[in-house]
Amino acid sequence: MSPRLVPTGSDSTGRRDRPLRITVDGEPADGIEGQTLAGVLLASGRLAWRTGPSGAGRGAFCGIGVCFDCLVTVNGDRDVRACRRRAVDGDVVRTQSRTRPPAPPAPPARPGAQAEEGE
Repeated sequence: MSPRLVPTGSDSTGRRDRPLRITVDGEPADGIEGQTLAGVLLASGRLAWRTGPSGAGRGAFCGIGVCFDCLVTVNGDRDVRACRRRAVDGDVVRTQSRTRPPAPPAPPARPGAQAEEGE
């Protein structure tokens, strides 16, 4: 998968560009009809759009829907593979995070708790 777009004039298939616009985390991203969400994201300069459990950025890895590194939320539907879904004009895309939540704080110690344990 490449973020480069083939200019219409040099495309041997004779396609005509039909622009589309999606919103990613509140910011517009422009693409062309027929592009996958991953293609639109890559062409707009985003290399990562999900955070894995370690906190590392994730984006398009395999590009064929096998690895699930490119998951996003589209129009409220979670866990959509961006490399497999075609972008549709007006799509609302939210990035996802799989980071582990921080451990809850330890409860405060009760006054005199050590004295009770020692008796």
